[in-house]
Amino acid sequence: MAEASTLNSVASGNALELRGVTKMFGALAAISDITFSVRPGERRAVLGSNGAGKTTLFNCITGDFFATAGSIRLFGEDVTTFPAHERIRRGLRRTYQISLLFGGLSVADNVYIACRGVSRGRFSLLRPRRGDPLLTRVGELIEAVNLTEARNTLVSELSYGQQRQLEIALALAGAPRFILFDEPAAGLSPTERRELIEILNGLPGHIGYIIIEHDMDVALRVSESVTMMHNGRVFKEGTPTEIENDPEVQELYLGDGGHSHG
Repeated sequence: MAEASTLNSVASGNALELRGVTKMFGALAAISDITFSVRPGERRAVLGSNGAGKTTLFNCITGDFFATAGSIRLFGEDVTTFPAHERIRRGLRRTYQISLLFGGLSVADNVYIACRGVSRGRFSLLRPRRGDPLLTRVGELIEAVNLTEARNTLVSELSYGQQRQLEIALALAGAPRFILFDEPAAGLSPTERRELIEILNGLPGHIGYIIIEHDMDVALRVSESVTMMHNGRVFKEGTPTEIENDPEVQELYLGDGGHSHG
């Protein structure tokens, strides 16, 4: 039976498949019966107010939390019980809202360490040689997030927005197949948000992602499908246009706000 379900999943060709994913904290269900699939290369937004369960869902997908019930498949493989590092080995990455950068090192050094961390020689602390192929990759990643002019700048001297751009470069290290972006627009200025939209829309087409975002405007401009969560459950699904024009979604987002903090 297990083999049949694996074959079905591979045949369906999904990058990510969630089936009935539930996470309990004691008697409280943070998320309940979450079911959806994301195709390879698909860009999906997961929206919802604080308390809707977005971050808990992310933590279950990455392996930072284990789901209490349900199953999670990554490129056809059941990873429900896999620890986070095993999911990373299979091409999953995430960004964090809390910055995990080395402030005393340059942009280039941070990206090099990230690339090294997911490559074979990751425990070697030797300085990179001039012909090190990773150095080429570092340059490409820095360019992909519009930080070329800041490559030798110390991270502690970057603006907040530039630090968030660097986090995206770190998530791109080691040829990921699927990325989870955790509120990348949080705290960004309007100009930085425009740049973020440009960076996300410019990512290679084979990389799929889920973006959880409080900023509906950013989310709808970088995604082709939207899952709307409310009180730990899937509330609506649709295209950005359908979600934007949905009266129930508008009420949830723009209503009195009282019941939108579920």
